[in-house]
Amino acid sequence: MLTVTCLRFHRNDECVFGPLDFDVQAGEALLITGGNGAGKTTLLRVLAGLLRAGEGDLQWHGETCTRLPPDAIAFVGHLPGHKADLSSMDNLRWALGMHGGNANLAHALADVGLAGFEDTPAGRLSAGQRKRLSLARLLLSPATLWLLDEPYANLDRDGMALVDRLLDRHLHAGGAALLTTHGAYAPPPVRVRTLLLDGNDPAGDATMESSP
Repeated sequence: MLTVTCLRFHRNDECVFGPLDFDVQAGEALLITGGNGAGKTTLLRVLAGLLRAGEGDLQWHGETCTRLPPDAIAFVGHLPGHKADLSSMDNLRWALGMHGGNANLAHALADVGLAGFEDTPAGRLSAGQRKRLSLARLLLSPATLWLLDEPYANLDRDGMALVDRLLDRHLHAGGAALLTTHGAYAPPPVRVRTLLLDGNDPAGDATMESSP
């Protein structure tokens, strides 16, 4: 699905990461690990088109491109990206308007454990509930490649299990995912490879993890 070759990013003439070489196939997740400042979030932002890489090539389904197709990727970052004064349901309506389609918004909220919070303003939700609302928005996207920055943060055990279930469903439907972690949580029970970003050695290393 995605092949990355010699990808490098600099900030203020200092190398944040790279050169990186890795690929992500349909039906698998790439777990990006490393300490603070290693470039995990920066890598996802580069792939999402929010930052421009200094060097490197991207191939999407075998075709070279300068950036990944916007409708093929969905990015969930540290910030929830909600409008605080809009209700949970209205935030989903806004998101659906961007993607089109006729998704059942009530079902999407129930799927992430937010049934009963349809009319609650996003600004009044807890941090974990706001993360769940971000996951509900993710379910409305037609994207085949998910870019998830610390998807387990602010979630309790049930919430972390929810992330694993959504990943499992997405991968079994032919999608793929890149997700970051500081290493606090075990990899989800799906086909996973690991890309280690070492702030002391920006080249990084990709290794295969055992699959369930």
